[in-house]
Amino acid sequence: MTGTLPAPGPTAGLDIGGTKTLAVLLDADGEVVARTRLVTERGPRGVVAGAARAVRGVALRAGVPIEDVAGVGVGMPGLVDPVAGTVRHAVNVGVDGAALPLAQLLADELGGVPVGVENDLNAAALGAAHLALAAGEEGAGHGGVDLAFLALGTGLAAGLVLDGRLRRGVGGAAGEIGHVPVDPAGPVCPCGQRGCLELYASGSAVAALWPARTGRPAPVELFEAAAAGEPGAREARDRYASAVAAAVRMLVLTVDVPRVVLGGGVAKLGDPLLVAVREALERESASSAFLASLHLSDRVRLAPVGVPVGAVGAAVVGRQVAAVRGDAPAITI
Repeated sequence: MTGTLPAPGPTAGLDIGGTKTLAVLLDADGEVVARTRLVTERGPRGVVAGAARAVRGVALRAGVPIEDVAGVGVGMPGLVDPVAGTVRHAVNVGVDGAALPLAQLLADELGGVPVGVENDLNAAALGAAHLALAAGEEGAGHGGVDLAFLALGTGLAAGLVLDGRLRRGVGGAAGEIGHVPVDPAGPVCPCGQRGCLELYASGSAVAALWPARTGRPAPVELFEAAAAGEPGAREARDRYASAVAAAVRMLVLTVDVPRVVLGGGVAKLGDPLLVAVREALERESASSAFLASLHLSDRVRLAPVGVPVGAVGAAVVGRQVAAVRGDAPAITI
């Protein structure tokens, strides 16, 4: 794959969520050669056992002996220490209390294969960067890919890849734009502040704007109602799109990335969401020559449809730990 170093061998990546675990295998050139999906096993023992089963399963599907897997990466929710390889407070998968030494336990389970662990959002950002590179979308004039992965889920946050490297920040808070207050007189956020951007641009914000009536996801109902001309729906859709546009604008004005990739549950809306956000950015830019000069709407993308971006990013983590184990130069996306 142009612009990235080959790994010492195939690497596996796991995206472990509350209900499902997605697994992929990348070959040495970084191409996805196998994928699988399993039900997530809960609790510390279940997470380790399920992760080992997923790695063995995706390797078997690719026809690769487990001893030939050069590295494994795991994307996990909760508080992840990528240096220690531990996970805490991943309550969605039943891991709470003491830190789970996931990297070491999974490596032991797999016979010594090196394992890296990363926060699931950061893994998704790495996956989006890896796929952007595969599509020939390198950032012009940079040593590696630059992008922000904006996750529109229950909450709102961004993963940042700058010059081909993940940017976590000193305390791991880089990209936590959901907790930037945009309305000091707004409602109280669970973080304790008022009027945080997350209250207006997350998936939960859609449910507040347009409560679901048929049991389907609120974003789907809202955008369908807007398209059908239902009273109030278009205004609600545009208000939400403007909030997401504010998040895009905030990311571009702080780190000037050439692309902001929309991911998370709301992004499954696809083109209707992309069009609405781009139109909001264009409306705002119409009254500002400065914003117009930044071409904000051109920078917005959707995460690739049907590709487990988080699992791909986790496999990139696997490539990185494999390179370290083999004393190879660090891989830059």
